[in-house]
Amino acid sequence: MSSKDVCGACFHCIFDYQTPVMLVISKKRVGTLFRLIQLLIIAYVVIYVCWHQRAYQLQDSVISSVSTKVKGNILTNSPTEGVHVWDVSEYVIPPQGESSFFVLTNMIVTPGQTQSSCPEVPSKFTNCESDSDCRKGSNEVRGNGVQTGKCVQLSGTIKTCEVRSWCPLENDSQIPRPALLSAAEDFTVLIKNNIQYPKFSFRKRNILRHINSTYLSTCTFNRATDPHCPIFRLGDIVSEAGEDFSAIALKGGIIGIFIDWSCDLDFPERFCIPKYSFSRLDSKNPENNVAPGYNFRYAKYYKNNGSIETRTLIKAFGIRFDVMVFGKAGKFHIVPAIVNLGATLAFLSLVTAVCDWFIFNCMRDGDYYAKHKLVHLGQKNDGMPLSSTESTSYGTP
Repeated sequence: MSSKDVCGACFHCIFDYQTPVMLVISKKRVGTLFRLIQLLIIAYVVIYVCWHQRAYQLQDSVISSVSTKVKGNILTNSPTEGVHVWDVSEYVIPPQGESSFFVLTNMIVTPGQTQSSCPEVPSKFTNCESDSDCRKGSNEVRGNGVQTGKCVQLSGTIKTCEVRSWCPLENDSQIPRPALLSAAEDFTVLIKNNIQYPKFSFRKRNILRHINSTYLSTCTFNRATDPHCPIFRLGDIVSEAGEDFSAIALKGGIIGIFIDWSCDLDFPERFCIPKYSFSRLDSKNPENNVAPGYNFRYAKYYKNNGSIETRTLIKAFGIRFDVMVFGKAGKFHIVPAIVNLGATLAFLSLVTAVCDWFIFNCMRDGDYYAKHKLVHLGQKNDGMPLSSTESTSYGTP
């Protein structure tokens, strides 16, 4: 074909018009496949897109603030502290936290520490036989103070390097059993949670409208009988997380309190309520139990005889409760509705392509139907177009 003929063909292609030819094929297999695919697409749109994803709605993520208030008292009688009544200011550390709070459940107390010299705790870095084994001024990272260069007697058979530190040093090899403050499971915590969805100018809090001061002073959260009360018993929280309070109180742990504010704002505001769930967050895997639980140290300082600074060191074991708020809200909006309706129609257009592929590749008479798929209309000699019907029905050949 000459270049002139190629140019002529390209020129005519510009002015060609294509229109689909409808083939009505009386084949049960094809018709069944066609309706089945249509049904699957419609089911996907109705069940997943509309019902589950609510794609016809405008979505917004929750913005939240949380505050907590713990209440309860414990009476203990320990060899180091004697009879002692613990109140909120002592066992909730720190008194205020951002979406979390810590409750003391067990402790190792080292009273009467002063700045002085004493034998170091035995280890491969601190055991010694003579002064030459100790380096004056050495500060072992895992040690408790700065070495003085002396090797001193710790016990009848053990010598360790002397250190300058807060003495006597802490001995945390034995954890009190049962936990000293195991009665903390009866403490209660009030969780106040305010949320908003800015796109919809929607605000609410977990203290619902029907909750008044009288009700709040007597209620306790119970999933079966009182699921809307914002006051939680600590023992119930731990139990809901699948843990035993007396066990976790020994070495501590981390419990998550989850508040789900997923709401459909096409319904009235009263249907948007929080849903609570609980889970343990720290690992308790017996195969990886190095440094289990949750603990930290803090000290109480005072002056002894008005001049010597003295402190009581406390290694605190307890449960940290993390309050985590999440959720999404949706409300009908015309833009996402139209976009997803268009996507649905695009999916339906794929049905024809799938059925055409099945006819031409999987049916015995595929070639027969293929030659009727495209009909080319030329020009008569007198300039009038050839006639053809828009819809041609073919039965079984």
